[in-house]
Amino acid sequence: MSRLRYFPNRASDLQPLTPLEIPNNLKSSLLDVLTKITNKLKPVEKNGEDGLYLGTAGIAYMFYHLSKIPAFKEYHNKYLENALNYLQPALLVCKRFSIHKNDVPSFLLGNAGVYAVATAIYNAIGDGAQCNKYIELYKDAGKLCTKMHFLNCGSDELFVGRAGYLCGALWMESELKSRIFKVEDLYELCRLTVESGRKYAQQYRSPSPLMYAYYNVEYLGAGHGLCSILQYIMSVPGYLSSNPKDATDIKASVDYLLSLQDDEGNFPTAMDELGQERNDLIHWCHGAGGVVYLFAKAYLIWNEDKYLQAVKKAGDLIWEKGLLKKGPGLCHGVAGNGYVFLLLYRLTGDNKYLHRAHVFFEFLYTDEFQTNARTPDNPYSLYEGLAGTACFLADLFTPQTASFPFSDVF
Repeated sequence: MSRLRYFPNRASDLQPLTPLEIPNNLKSSLLDVLTKITNKLKPVEKNGEDGLYLGTAGIAYMFYHLSKIPAFKEYHNKYLENALNYLQPALLVCKRFSIHKNDVPSFLLGNAGVYAVATAIYNAIGDGAQCNKYIELYKDAGKLCTKMHFLNCGSDELFVGRAGYLCGALWMESELKSRIFKVEDLYELCRLTVESGRKYAQQYRSPSPLMYAYYNVEYLGAGHGLCSILQYIMSVPGYLSSNPKDATDIKASVDYLLSLQDDEGNFPTAMDELGQERNDLIHWCHGAGGVVYLFAKAYLIWNEDKYLQAVKKAGDLIWEKGLLKKGPGLCHGVAGNGYVFLLLYRLTGDNKYLHRAHVFFEFLYTDEFQTNARTPDNPYSLYEGLAGTACFLADLFTPQTASFPFSDVF
């Protein structure tokens, strides 16, 4: 039993005619999480490194996100103030790191993600001049992405590559509710990404029309792999209909990835793991917990039931094996897997999935989890730690609009 990567889920699924309400301890639990974060992780420059993923920019995002939740409207101004405070160390780090030009477009680990969150925060507090400043810095970063291979490790994936840059651009436009980027500029980044994947697939004779490598590994999951690259190209409005040849290869690549779903509902981490008897990683970064967003997007675009069934099958696996021992966070923790049920709730309207999300929240506060779960290396961060948990808890108040950070497929 100790070798399992997850805690066995002993909870019952939703029973017929059972009323479903927000858990009584949800608000107090969330406020307690925020107190832990602000007590333990201070908004100082040494904590500002590693972008949205681990640094204070991720805490700034968390407070910005909470400021929009109606259940916390009495804290709206305070949360925006906190967001601004935690943003500042990350901006200082960006000034230092801007000399490393090729790293600037990095969305989750570098400057671009910090600029995106800065844009949203300054817009929310009504500082148009600062908002526009960071829009321009984000646009400038995008110019580096127009070189096919601007990074030696791989120029297309989510953390540091073009997919992440597209993700941030789409998120900024959604938050500001306005057109910020020229359509042709976003289309060019999509075109380059497709061309890159097509050339790689042909060179290495991939069974998928599009394939990518990050540090010479052909990852498939959301963290660095094929699924998130495809998802963000598909998310650029109008690109598929304007580029039918690319759309054909994208859909064939989505269907290839779908063919890799195993009997349990999971997916291999990378192409070099094909044929393994078991795919043990059930995370957002690797496995079903992240791949589901691609198939949800595919279902919404092409309206083919096979994509919805893939998401449901993955959801059933996560219900059984998704209470991860690695911690409470988004990337490889309980909150990240809990978001899958909020996705399914929005896709289907079935209260079963909202119940499952509540169960995952409640498990975080059991003695079993508190005693036996691992403490992440960065226990208060957005992707590994409690800041991501706080976003999940907050989204339980508004499940009809909830989405994994920066990954709203609707």
